[in-house]
Amino acid sequence: MNEFDTVVVAAVIVGPGARVLAAQRAEPVALAGGWEFPGGKVDPGESEAEALVRECREELGVEIAVGERVGGDWPLSAGYVMRVWLCSLASGVPEAREHLELRWLGPGEYFSVEWLGADLPVMKTVENLLLSRD
Repeated sequence: MNEFDTVVVAAVIVGPGARVLAAQRAEPVALAGGWEFPGGKVDPGESEAEALVRECREELGVEIAVGERVGGDWPLSAGYVMRVWLCSLASGVPEAREHLELRWLGPGEYFSVEWLGADLPVMKTVENLLLSRD
């Protein structure tokens, strides 16, 4: 990563039974219908953890607890890098405020949705992490 990269954070919200929350993009048109982990850009002066909490509050209406980081820097389009954390719900029930749909995916269902290109390798890594804990 270099100083010109914009950091995007993503929350892999893990629920009971090693289920993860997937969110279907509503926009932009090029990404609409694809599935991702909720999150967004880190604002100036904001820590990555603060951005995760804010984004989940805005997009899903929930409070999260930020856990361990997943992998290193995940490359996105030019000038963007994604950083991912395992998270848990602290309070609230997720609502699709900015997405078309939300789904909880359990083991065996992780790849039942059409993940966006940047999120697919993250899901593969998360699957290995979660299944190794059983």
